[in-house]
Amino acid sequence: MRKFIFSSNLISAVLGGWGTLQTTRKGPRDWRLILMWISWGATVAIAIGTVIKQSQDAARLEE
Repeated sequence: MRKFIFSSNLISAVLGGWGTLQTTRKGPRDWRLILMWISWGATVAIAIGTVIKQSQDAARLEE
């Protein structure tokens, strides 16, 4: 769990979500908003995948 909390990729993705949330609250609601949420979700998924891959690579090196 610690590897996810301290991952700079994941922290950046979550902070990007804050901007998307603020745009949702204050901005116009049109098709671009949906694309922003989709891109944020993809960013979070890629960040999580990167952390998992790095963890697996580190475990292989330790063997």
